[in-house]
Amino acid sequence: MFRNRLVKVFRHISKIAKRQNISCYRIYDYDLPEFPFCIELYDDKLYMAEYKKRFEMADKEHGEWLQACLAIITETINVAADKIYLRKRQRKEGREGQYEKLNDAQEFVIVHEGGLKFSVNLTDYLDTGLFLDHRITRNMVRAESKNKNVLNLFCYTGSFSVYAADGGAASITSIDLSKTYLNWAEENFLLNGFNDKAKYHFVHADVKQYLDDLPEDFFDIVVMDPPTFSNSKRMIDFLDIQRDHVDLINKTLRCMKKDAVLYFSNNLRSFQLDAEKIKASSIKDITKATTPFDFQGRLFRWCYRVVK
Repeated sequence: MFRNRLVKVFRHISKIAKRQNISCYRIYDYDLPEFPFCIELYDDKLYMAEYKKRFEMADKEHGEWLQACLAIITETINVAADKIYLRKRQRKEGREGQYEKLNDAQEFVIVHEGGLKFSVNLTDYLDTGLFLDHRITRNMVRAESKNKNVLNLFCYTGSFSVYAADGGAASITSIDLSKTYLNWAEENFLLNGFNDKAKYHFVHADVKQYLDDLPEDFFDIVVMDPPTFSNSKRMIDFLDIQRDHVDLINKTLRCMKKDAVLYFSNNLRSFQLDAEKIKASSIKDITKATTPFDFQGRLFRWCYRVVK
């Protein structure tokens, strides 16, 4: 059953990826309940996460079952066993676990997307450092960034910022609460030859608090992809995206120029945008338009284009 499903989906997705010159993409995500995996290809390496199920097999039985699954994967996808990175993870809603470090191996590899280089970690964190589902959105930002002032809130490892730099942005400000991820973002900039400290700024701050300190009417493009929920000890108040999204968006609009664009996204499946309370000239749901081919029918996130 697993072999048949994997053969079918990989044949279809890999053809599209090759046609679009894409080397990092998702192949499989819990397609069959009996095989709770997420499988992603990063150039010639394969990231495989096994979601923890409620009813687990005995250790010996699970080990044999997993080895059989790995044999099918190496055969179907034609990837060497030593290039498969296996992780175990809880199936969480949203990205609240992205900052959780799992071990000290610190194994980073360089991968390619959109003509750019990114450092990803396939061993140490719940997420690799590159959210593949925003591939299209990143291209939108790059296409609009020429000579623009760009703000990336909850910037994570700075992939949107790197795309903006490649698009010729006049200035880019990347803000995140994690020093680890800000350092990672700076590394991604340097990988691509973007090292102008007068243009590229990395700010270690709580976005909810820092929005009040940003200049009014300054930014042309803003990206905001916050976690669903966060209660970090470094924050004054916890973040609940359903509760807080109106305040976050309105404070962000204050620091944007007239007709400036905000790309706002989140991963809360039950999310409902309270558009009437948002002080924007237009709001467009671009979730479908920004869903890549490898996430069709299995992407649970929202994305909006908000114009001041």
